[in-house]
Amino acid sequence: MRADYWATRTLGIELHHRECFRHGDLPDALPARPVITDLLQPGLRKNPRRAHLLVSTVLGKHLPTDPLVVRDAGDRLGDLVRAVLGELDAVVLGFAETATGLGHCVAARIDAACYLHSTRRTVPGAPVLTGFEEGHSHATSHMLQPMPGDVFTAGLPLVLVDDEISTGNTALDAIAALHEFAPRTHYVLAALVDMRTDADRARFTEAAAELGARIDTVCLATGSTVLPDGLVGSVLDLPEARLNPVAGSRGGSARIELPWPQDVPEGGRHGFLRADSAGFEQATAVAAKILRDELATEHAGRPVVVLAHEELMYLPLCLAVALAESGIPVRYQTTTRSPAYVLDEPGYPLRRGFRFHAPEPGEEQPRFVYNACWPEGQAGDALDPVLLFVVDTPGDSAALYAPGGLVDVLTAAGSEVLVAVLSGADPRVLAAARTGAGTRPEVAGPAPLYGPQFGSYARDDVAWLLKDLSEAELEADLAYREQRIQAGIAHYAESLPIEYQPDAAYRELFDRVLADSAERLALAVGTVAELIVAERGTDIALASLARAGTPIGILIRRWLATGHGTRPAADIPHYAVSIVRDRGIDTVALDYLSRQHDPGAVVFVDGWTGKGAIAKELTEALDAYHAAGGARFDDDLAVLADPGHCVRTYGTRDDFLIASACLNSTVSGLVSRTVLNRDLIGPDDFHGAKFYAELAAEDVSGRLIDTVTAAFETVRPRVSAQVAQLRAADRTPTWAGWASVEQVRTDYGIGSVNFVKPGVGETTRVLLRRVPWRVLVREPDAPEHAHIRLLAQARGVPVEVVPDLAYSCMGLIKDVRR
Repeated sequence: MRADYWATRTLGIELHHRECFRHGDLPDALPARPVITDLLQPGLRKNPRRAHLLVSTVLGKHLPTDPLVVRDAGDRLGDLVRAVLGELDAVVLGFAETATGLGHCVAARIDAACYLHSTRRTVPGAPVLTGFEEGHSHATSHMLQPMPGDVFTAGLPLVLVDDEISTGNTALDAIAALHEFAPRTHYVLAALVDMRTDADRARFTEAAAELGARIDTVCLATGSTVLPDGLVGSVLDLPEARLNPVAGSRGGSARIELPWPQDVPEGGRHGFLRADSAGFEQATAVAAKILRDELATEHAGRPVVVLAHEELMYLPLCLAVALAESGIPVRYQTTTRSPAYVLDEPGYPLRRGFRFHAPEPGEEQPRFVYNACWPEGQAGDALDPVLLFVVDTPGDSAALYAPGGLVDVLTAAGSEVLVAVLSGADPRVLAAARTGAGTRPEVAGPAPLYGPQFGSYARDDVAWLLKDLSEAELEADLAYREQRIQAGIAHYAESLPIEYQPDAAYRELFDRVLADSAERLALAVGTVAELIVAERGTDIALASLARAGTPIGILIRRWLATGHGTRPAADIPHYAVSIVRDRGIDTVALDYLSRQHDPGAVVFVDGWTGKGAIAKELTEALDAYHAAGGARFDDDLAVLADPGHCVRTYGTRDDFLIASACLNSTVSGLVSRTVLNRDLIGPDDFHGAKFYAELAAEDVSGRLIDTVTAAFETVRPRVSAQVAQLRAADRTPTWAGWASVEQVRTDYGIGSVNFVKPGVGETTRVLLRRVPWRVLVREPDAPEHAHIRLLAQARGVPVEVVPDLAYSCMGLIKDVRR
């Protein structure tokens, strides 16, 4: 026992070596025959059930470790397992969270038929096959979620992998539960270290006899732990640990996305089959190259500490190995759910620690990471390391970056943090591929609607993911409808306003507006279309937010259908989907899109931003859909005009008149605003809408599309410069429009921001389908709102000039409750 360990000197915890094992001939990343103190250091935790913590020096959990050492330890353990199995095939199970990466190393080394690790993350799309409990752990429940279940239940020998065997209780409980669920004749328990007493070992012999099965154990070294009397009390009496150190200056952070195929498992949560290895290696190589290029460009010459996220351990380890083999100084470790005692004393392994909010939605317990720095006295410590945090999309949430999140606490300590995000495999896709059902499961559901049977747009222009409610009586008087909405009796999406039909003077104004603004609209369309392609490619699908976004989606599709510069023509699918403020996006439509396309390639489109309510609604709705087990969609909303500074993908930020905002259905394919009424829309239905075929004589939808499309060639020479200018600019949303709305709400004594509708498009909507109170304009005679002045005059609504207004105009809804 090394006497320089702080826990030994101060508290009397001792580690004693018994035996060590080595099989095969591996490079000596580890000592050829490691003793127990080569593999462990004594640490502490304030836990009344178990106060000591055996900190592995080769696992890469608490200590930043050479990734080649971590892989070497897994390979050695795998060789010992192979020696026991002989030529037999096997299934390998790793214990969450500590051994998810180690178990995968063992499975890869023995070329196992299937690797699975237990999980503590609930994935609604993946049913729980079975589970077991772990008595001493901070988080006790283990779930098994193979997709499908039979990849794990086949009767092959089962290898259970953990980082250590202390008493063996967890392993015996797991074997008993799994044997009752799916009996086997042979179990192998593999761990880096085995610290059982003779009495513990005898219980394994008894358990094997009771089960009628063979239970073998293998490890790199065996030993024993000597714990002094009263240790729990002594540790509980220690001063509270000082977590989350703060440096004199904050470090920076950046984010990068790593591509990952949906049909290749990124780990063993849903099963990793032998047939998955080639795809995994290829995808890992692509991700590693992206990281190498990013580090060489932004952090040249600096060492790197790769931080894996809880159960996602193996893929980050493979990335760390690839970086190390390319010559970058690298260490590897992971975050954890388990609290440990931190003490900045020589000879103690946990010198600093961080507590942070769990980034996954719905998780309440804090998470931890320890040390997260370059080990003292090792080559590469001349420069502070970059902390490369590898996370899958459920963890790439607002909580990750918010105050108290991992990025916040690490940068507060002065560290430079690079967050690398990968989408990971879809468990439904994995299950479908493994059952021979193709790459995407076919789920019964509603079919899209097309014109001319529904709407006046051509079939190729748009597929409406809507339910046809044309026969339903949904219209109500504007005043009556407004009273019910404001009283909270009804939601605005449960009914429809009576379609306002303007007089001849207004329709003549629309014709003039369309003719005068066609080139401006075409330039904005071309700009946002080419901006989308420049940043997301042409392997995309457009999903416009019905109905204001639908004409814009059609125009973007038509622009991309012709070539531009070196970009060839592209035939882009376009769908219209419903989103409802306070109710979210149509999840049945999202299910449909995720079956037809890569969810990450779906681009959501809208006409314009006001104060940004729909942009916020989209982000929240897509996060909620993913948290409930759905696919991860990109919430980067593309709009024609962004006067509210709410999005980063837009054609312009000018608050100008978009002709499609001037009218209701007669400029939107004769389709109503969308409806979400539970009396008409079932849980498996798309949201609904009406087709006003009786208004065909008044329809100008096609004229708008054709007029703007005809201007494409005129503006085409200007588009590339516009796109280049935008890409070079800071397009970070500032939500300046929202602040302006709040100011108007305060100045006019308005109770809710929902009564303030900023911008030309939103003001027009107020006049067409709400009960307006007044209109605010920045200039009395601006051409952008000539139609608004006409509508206001027709409806007897006062127009007030406010010279310092942030938008060219605002519409204020009347509070009918007063």
